[in-house]
Amino acid sequence: MKKLIVLLVLTNMSLISAQSFSGKGDQKFQVGANFQENATGINATFDYGVGENMSIGVSTTYASGVKSEIDADFGDRFDLKARFNANLGNVINVDPNFDVYPGLHLGLKNFGGHLGARYFFTDGFGIYTELNAPFAKYNTDRLTLAEKLHNQFTVSLGACFSL
Repeated sequence: MKKLIVLLVLTNMSLISAQSFSGKGDQKFQVGANFQENATGINATFDYGVGENMSIGVSTTYASGVKSEIDADFGDRFDLKARFNANLGNVINVDPNFDVYPGLHLGLKNFGGHLGARYFFTDGFGIYTELNAPFAKYNTDRLTLAEKLHNQFTVSLGACFSL
């Protein structure tokens, strides 16, 4: 009986067809946790396909779990970014459900880059992870701990949805 159940599960898994990025007009929404030094928070992104391997979008992050000794107001905790991605899933051709997307972003705090990966289990649902790093900070003075929020290396991970 166990062998029959395993065979049925494997057969059904092979019939699942999900695509990570389908090109022009493709829409992805991601929501997840954001981790950085001295804070954790929530991250949400929206990407819209403008070409076979290109997308543009927006990303916002709010650092809610800021350490108590840091005097961070809303402006320090919140960030909004415009972003550009090069969706390379079909170029590297690992799996049609897998996408790797390096990109650039221009935000309220800095100009930077990101490297993300997402994997879809179904046509509408998957998981993602994204690494972000600033290349040029707008404030070049010595930053306070509150000003360092979103102005440092961050990691996000969570759920991804095709719209």
